[in-house]
Order: sequence, then C-alpha cells, then structure tokens
Amino acid sequence: MIKANNIQYAYGNLEVLKGVNLHIKKGEFVSITGASGAGKTTLLQLLGTLDEIQTGSLIINNKEVNTLNQKELANFRNKEIGFVFQFHNLLVEFTALENVCLPAFIAGTDKKQAEEKGMELLALLGLTDRANHKPDELSGGEQQRVAVARALINSPSIILADEPSGNLDSKNAEELHNLFLKLNKELGQTFVIITHNKELANLGSRKLEMKDGKII
Repeated sequence: MIKANNIQYAYGNLEVLKGVNLHIKKGEFVSITGASGAGKTTLLQLLGTLDEIQTGSLIINNKEVNTLNQKELANFRNKEIGFVFQFHNLLVEFTALENVCLPAFIAGTDKKQAEEKGMELLALLGLTDRANHKPDELSGGEQQRVAVARALINSPSIILADEPSGNLDSKNAEELHNLFLKLNKELGQTFVIITHNKELANLGSRKLEMKDGKII
C-alpha cells in the first residue's frame, strides 16, 4: 500500500529525515513512535502528500505520487488518504453530518449519497443521535469520532493519524483506540499512526521507532 524509498527532507540546513525506507501492506496497523524532533510528523506529512518530497520516491496504492501535478495530487489525496489529527479541525458552523460529508462534497459525490454514507459512518461510530449537533455541542471524544468518520467518508486506502488521542482523557482515548482496532479488523482499513501513547502503539500489528530522522 505504501512504498517509501530513501526519503530525505530538510528545512534549510536542518536535516529532518535522513533516508527513510518504509513499506506498509494493505490492512496493516502500523504505529510510529519516537521522541519529539525525531521526524515523525514530517514523515506523516510526506506520506499524506501534504508536503513535497525533496529526495527519494513514494508510491501509494500503486501510484507514484512524485509524478502528479498539484491538481492530480489534491484529487488523489482527497480520495485515497484520510487524516485524523490531535485537534479534530471540525468547522464550527457545520453539523457533525455536514463535517463528515465535506470531503465527499469536494470529491463531487451526490449530496444524498454523501449524506447516506455519512449517516452510516456516524451509526458505526455510535453517533446517530448527534448528527445534527454542531461541534461545540459535542464532547471531545464525540468530536474526535466525527473526525474519524470524516476521514472514512471517501473510503480511503489509508488512514494517517497524528497523535489522535493526545487531546483526550484516558477513557475517551481508550474508546478511540478500540475504534481504530475495530475499523482495522472489521473493515480491513490500513492505519499509520504517530503516537506517544504506549497503549495505542502496542495495539498495532507493527511498531516502528524513529530517532534522528531514521527508522531504527
């Protein structure tokens, strides 16, 4: 599903990634750990095509992303990659359902079809009765589950998550971790998760550690 070969990246003279090689199979649940400054978030941004690769190559779902122009890349990202961040980034003026459906609307999906899929996902995540609530009417755990539903709306090849439970209390964090495991096992969803949370890291089928810009 992901083949990253010799990925190097620098901010000016600061080398952040120093030749990362990473192969991830479809349906894997891979956690990436390491101290702050190890290069984890930079790697995730490159895997998510949010930043351009400077050196090396990246193939996602048999597509060499280095060769895509900006418009092709945006379409690819929208359809193939779902993102879950520490801060859920929900739009406050929209309901839970509207937030979930946004990537589908951007992809040109019919409104009725998008909303039906959105409601299915909210039901899967136990949020049917919260569909018409706005973010400030939801708990932190509920907001993060809405963000997970939004990440899933376009049936992406991969879910990339950056400290997804870092802003949750222990109960909500555990519920989110169990949800990821359920989605991985029941839907075969591929996950790549950056986390400092040991419980979440140990749930994965594979745990990788980064240090000084390399996977060790």
